[in-house]
Amino acid sequence: MATKLTLSFDNGPSEVTPEVLDLLAHYRIKATFFVCGKEIVAEPQRAILSRAKREGHWIGNHTFSHTVQLGATGDPDAPVKEIGRTQALLGDLAGPERLFRPYGGGGVIGRRLLSPAALQFLLQEKYTCVLWNSVPRDWEEPEGWPERALYDISRQAWTLLVLHDLPTGAMKQLPRFLDRVRAEGVEVVQSFPDDCMPIRRGEIVGKIDYIVTEES
Repeated sequence: MATKLTLSFDNGPSEVTPEVLDLLAHYRIKATFFVCGKEIVAEPQRAILSRAKREGHWIGNHTFSHTVQLGATGDPDAPVKEIGRTQALLGDLAGPERLFRPYGGGGVIGRRLLSPAALQFLLQEKYTCVLWNSVPRDWEEPEGWPERALYDISRQAWTLLVLHDLPTGAMKQLPRFLDRVRAEGVEVVQSFPDDCMPIRRGEIVGKIDYIVTEES
């Protein structure tokens, strides 16, 4: 299984995140944490993110509420409320590249991800949009998700995996998963595959129509 793997964690930070950081440090792996704005208002959560940044992990924007699919809402102010508000909260916790991952409603990639207004916001504000190609649904299968993830890894040259650093019990399986990844010779990298980044630094660089709702 000579392939690449990029680890990403969505929806945190939570009380589980420090344990995940401990594991990543043990395995010498760098990941990206796509966080929800509502989770980083309080100082303890911000302190967790500060640690993640110090240890070399990237911090990305995963909307404020994690309830609004930008391509499905009729609110014209949704991009500012969901993306802009979270970026303002992140401040210098974010890196120089503004990483944004849309809310997929269960990991579904489709036209509900972005509205034309959201697309324009991302372009104007110079965001990089980061999608995914593996969602093993660890929130539903807290014990069995590693097998789903490993299956996805075996089928593609570069897997961008979405996990969740949340108190579901799923992260208890992370050491087992990482041991398998290591044993099977998978190269773990921090960068993203090209086909998971339709927008880079405010420029459209890949297919985009399939994730943007048509103008009404």
